[in-house]
Amino acid sequence: MRFNRIYIELTNICGLACSFCPEKSTKNHIIELDVFDSMVKQASDYTNEIVCHVMGDPLVLSNLEDYLNIIHGYGMKAMITTSGFYIDRHSLQTLLHPCVRQLNISLNSFNKNNTKLTLYEYLEPIFALCRDKLANHPEPFLNLRLWNMDNNGSENDFNSLVFEKLSEFFGVKADYSKDKKGFRLASKILLHFDDYFEWPSISNHVYGDGYCGGLDSHIAILGDGRVVPCCLDYEAVMELGNLRNQRLNEILSSSRACAIKEGFKQNKAVEELCQKCSYKSRFEKDQD
Repeated sequence: MRFNRIYIELTNICGLACSFCPEKSTKNHIIELDVFDSMVKQASDYTNEIVCHVMGDPLVLSNLEDYLNIIHGYGMKAMITTSGFYIDRHSLQTLLHPCVRQLNISLNSFNKNNTKLTLYEYLEPIFALCRDKLANHPEPFLNLRLWNMDNNGSENDFNSLVFEKLSEFFGVKADYSKDKKGFRLASKILLHFDDYFEWPSISNHVYGDGYCGGLDSHIAILGDGRVVPCCLDYEAVMELGNLRNQRLNEILSSSRACAIKEGFKQNKAVEELCQKCSYKSRFEKDQD
């Protein structure tokens, strides 16, 4: 069994209250370094890439570099996802650590929080990171995300301001088109578009069966050690086990994990949460 990536939630602390994210009901968690080391060691048998994110923002951790050093020590790559609010808390060398393959920055976090920062003040550390990446770090990707598209164009005014700032900085025409998911701003610096999505919840209405990449392309490990089949199961509704007292190979061979995986092979959502998840409609399983 191999995964494209394994999500490990270094912390579930974000520090923000974005309207597009659900409220978390679990207490705050930060994975201790020795526990993280054990998790990554076990994960290395199943993947080459660790995504340092589920719900929290890894950049709230002052010792982020220590976590990246552990990933690097096992010869693995890391993907970081952040709101962008905490970039100036870290050195550029940490953010562009040798193990970092891609850094995702959710630009649409800015206007979904109460902040005293201006858009320019928010973007300036991001632009400083882009400057350093272009000058000194050719390999990692920077992915600037605007995942706030909808049929009503509710964020058009904000997005227009972002496009203006990006156009000025990169010297290209930044704009949105429904015909493309994004475009290249500079070498390995991308602007990526996507729609708002509904987080899966037991309270959602039933969407029915379908395919998901959970337990196929990825799994997730939450900050308290619980293993779940999907990176959107932030409250461990479908808990498969806990790495604080179990081994990953034992968890992945459990009857529940096997039933979920086999179900998706047949385009069947065997779990209630999966039945009530609309995100799986974005997956189109290749039947050829």
